[in-house]
Amino acid sequence: MCVQHQLQFFSSLPPSLSLSLSLSPSPLIIITSIRLLLADLLTVCVFFFQVILILTKLFDFNLGTVTESSLWRSVDFGTTYEKLTDKVMIRTMLSYLYVCPTNKRKILILSDPEVESSLLISSDEGATFQKFNINFYIMSLLFHPTQENWILAYSHDQRLYSSVDFGKKWILVHERVTPGRFYWYESRRSCAQAYPVLINLCVCLTEMQYITCRAQKCSEEGRQYPFSGRIDTNSLVVQDQYIFLQLFSMQDMHIVSTDEGQVLAAVQEWNENDTYSLYISDTPGVYFTRSLPNLHTFRSLTGNLIVDVYKVAGVSGLIIANKKEDSQMRTYITYNKGQTWSLLQPPVKDTTGHDINCNLPSCSLHLLLQMSENPYTPDTISTKHSAPGIIVATGNIGPELSFSNTGMFISSDAGNTWRKIFEEEHGVWFLDHGGALLAVTQSAVPTRHLWISLDEGRKWDKLSFSSTPLFVDGVLMTPETENHIITFFGHFNYHSDWQLIKIDYSSLFGRKCTDGDFQTWHLHNKGEVCVMGERQVYMKRKPGTRCTLGREYSRVVSAEPCICTLYDFECDYGFERQASGKCAPAFWYNVNLPAHTCSHGQHYRNSTGYRQVLLNNCREGLKDTLSPKMQQCKPIAPNGLQLSTINSQLTAVLGTNITFRVALQNVSHLHVDFGDGISVSYSNISRLGDSITHMYRVAGIFRVTARAQNSQGSDSSFLYLHITSPVERIFLSAPVVVIRGNEANLTAVLWPSQPRTATFYWWFSNSTEPLITLEGSISYTFTREGPNSVTVQVSTGGTVLQDVKIITVKDFFRSLLLSFSPNLEEHNPSIAEWRQDVGRVVRATLSQVY
Repeated sequence: MCVQHQLQFFSSLPPSLSLSLSLSPSPLIIITSIRLLLADLLTVCVFFFQVILILTKLFDFNLGTVTESSLWRSVDFGTTYEKLTDKVMIRTMLSYLYVCPTNKRKILILSDPEVESSLLISSDEGATFQKFNINFYIMSLLFHPTQENWILAYSHDQRLYSSVDFGKKWILVHERVTPGRFYWYESRRSCAQAYPVLINLCVCLTEMQYITCRAQKCSEEGRQYPFSGRIDTNSLVVQDQYIFLQLFSMQDMHIVSTDEGQVLAAVQEWNENDTYSLYISDTPGVYFTRSLPNLHTFRSLTGNLIVDVYKVAGVSGLIIANKKEDSQMRTYITYNKGQTWSLLQPPVKDTTGHDINCNLPSCSLHLLLQMSENPYTPDTISTKHSAPGIIVATGNIGPELSFSNTGMFISSDAGNTWRKIFEEEHGVWFLDHGGALLAVTQSAVPTRHLWISLDEGRKWDKLSFSSTPLFVDGVLMTPETENHIITFFGHFNYHSDWQLIKIDYSSLFGRKCTDGDFQTWHLHNKGEVCVMGERQVYMKRKPGTRCTLGREYSRVVSAEPCICTLYDFECDYGFERQASGKCAPAFWYNVNLPAHTCSHGQHYRNSTGYRQVLLNNCREGLKDTLSPKMQQCKPIAPNGLQLSTINSQLTAVLGTNITFRVALQNVSHLHVDFGDGISVSYSNISRLGDSITHMYRVAGIFRVTARAQNSQGSDSSFLYLHITSPVERIFLSAPVVVIRGNEANLTAVLWPSQPRTATFYWWFSNSTEPLITLEGSISYTFTREGPNSVTVQVSTGGTVLQDVKIITVKDFFRSLLLSFSPNLEEHNPSIAEWRQDVGRVVRATLSQVY
């Protein structure tokens, strides 16, 4: 576990340490009390086999900064502590403490970047440290899941660095990386190609790119861009063997779980505003079916969206969820991975033994399903793999879920029946695989007592662990060891020091469990013993037995397959569960089309509308009837043909290669007409791949058409492509004088010409809005006598040019026919400058005559 959790309280006391030892009034536990006088900021302790490390920091509220830090180390599970900062870290301000998840002997501590930028590294559980300077400020670290020396570091300036020697040397992976969207991923290919880094890279403010590269080889030539399009900023998620990316056009989706080779996803439907629907995938995680609509969601303190779904540990197929119904939130449970849901049965009696008047369906038990953001406080609902069937949760009894007046409830039979154990909220921890339960009142209320139960919450013993009421901020425990030691940490008030209380509860279990200490327990769903296609029998410790299980505890005795029923199957992709329990095709699904690509002559597994629930082990019965059937691929007409450019753009520059992408299905022949007199045909589609390249030789707008056909029919798709080239010159051809009220012809001449690809904007005199045309010639009637200005602009290929002419408007004028000698044009080429010179001569001569 990589620890960087930090708690903050008020204090201005100097660094010191004191220790006192006291015995609980009960002989069941031994309590050691320790006081750390450096109090306000605490990076919480880290457990090794016998070692605890605590990082504390002194925050000066007048200066607004940390002025002192201390690192404490215990080698006897918290009985005594040594202050390491006095020995090896003089004048080094410490910020965060991390522990390698795959080798807990390795520790990495960050210095305060406002003082210096360095790392302290230990490979012997903090006994010794080496200091290494770095040239960037670390915001967060990500350790590799299997390689103990591999680390990713994210800096304050959005740069990502990697190290393969546990932080001694770093190299830059990439710049402008999105916060929290970088991952380690273990490739399923060969060992030589394993462990690429996955990065969600912000290219600019509006575009996101998904990039993969191998560790230490993330230069430009080593990067890969699996998707060319834009993706949602916060959509990249890597869990287990799955990589999730969300396009901007997709619905909002959150991954709930990826364990057991199946994806549980919460998707916001078009008709849902503050709720989500739960979808469950097939084994590869490709095809999803809806299990439960209108799930309750909320925002955590860190701003993350949390979906109210909880998978119960130790019992496959058992899920609890909160669903919104007519503005009421109610809790449901399923034993078959979402095929059937039911309300929770309320307890029969309260904590005092009085009857509870609550009957289904108008009244039921409802649970808070919130996961704690503090790793040292329990969730509002908790279970353990090693304690099958035991569920402890915070909730209420009534017509709907309430976030006030909540109490604590427990189930010993996987949610079939419930008992109320406390009237107020408590933190509850499992000790020795559920052989004992430890409870402490919520941290908002100080207490000097804890409660211990040895019979799954039926009876609780109240024990004193402090002479002064303590706010319990968290509990440290190591489930992977058998030391039977936990440590409370908290404070007496908001101005006091940190208080550590070590509790040794080994005397609760005086011996190892033997065969006579166990009893069998049958998993069931409201009396039905076939759950997930099996009759599952568990071996559980008898309630009240004071013996320890040990690591080799095996909880499953037998699992006998059952006969398959309708609810051992979920609806396949494209099918929906009806009120009768049967699966019927959705309105949008064509049952005559295979779900996967199917070529004529091949075979595919044709769905009956059902697929067996993953990890459901039922046998015979309806299995043969509901399982998919092998069916020969039939020739069907092409459908869904899609034609697009590879970059989704509908414009290109003249003389460049344009790549078209064609989506094909059920096609034996393809013909593509590029609209410029050139076309291509493909009779062997396998040789086509997924793209076609073409270059246009002239500018214009072209209709590109793709037509696919086979023996059953045809399908077509088309697009209009604009091919442009830069405009070099524009000349406005217009008469010098026109008569008011008569139409005058105006022409914009372009070099080179741009047939049908240019847009023309015409302004007349002082007009504020232009006249827009797609042709370079217009007729216009002038109404104001005198000089009138005409401005024309042309826009094409990203270039805009303009020309301006002054036209004189008269109520009357007479035109004269001029004649020139026949050889005048031969000796004077037809160019605009020559004609302008001739015009000036003519005007000068006419002015002398008139």
